[in-house]
Amino acid sequence: MIATTETGVTLEVNGARRDLRLDNRCTLLDVLREQLALTGAKKGCNHGQCGACTVLLDGRRVNSCLVLAVTADGCSVTTVEGLAAGGDLHPLQQAFLDHDAFQCGFCTPGQLCSAVGLLAEAEAAGEVLDGPAVRERMSGNLCRCGAYPHIVRAVVEAAS
Repeated sequence: MIATTETGVTLEVNGARRDLRLDNRCTLLDVLREQLALTGAKKGCNHGQCGACTVLLDGRRVNSCLVLAVTADGCSVTTVEGLAAGGDLHPLQQAFLDHDAFQCGFCTPGQLCSAVGLLAEAEAAGEVLDGPAVRERMSGNLCRCGAYPHIVRAVVEAAS
């Protein structure tokens, strides 16, 4: 029998403080989906290769399936559910709608969180994003439906 150890963890999730007792082996993705009922981040490959689980951890994009939740103690987590402000969509969410940048919607939450992170990265570095730069920076997020051209156009529009 494997002994489990629980740890007290405090996370700020989408602006709300959450005090949790977690098994040390739980991933951030599992905590978000199973304990906090935030199902936007998807469990795609569970190996950090598809990006469907992308969230923002202290403003930086991460594959939440690879992050042990206890290592995020004291951090701020933003999921796709936290992007909109009240009833107003985040500019990227609106750009995704305007450019039909989703098909089935499975990858969309990870694509959106990744795009928010890359826009912040580019702004901090003073970079201007064009199509090739967006494609490169979004390469860790896979779309099985092939909506890449629409996603790139949406991100480029939001960047400008």
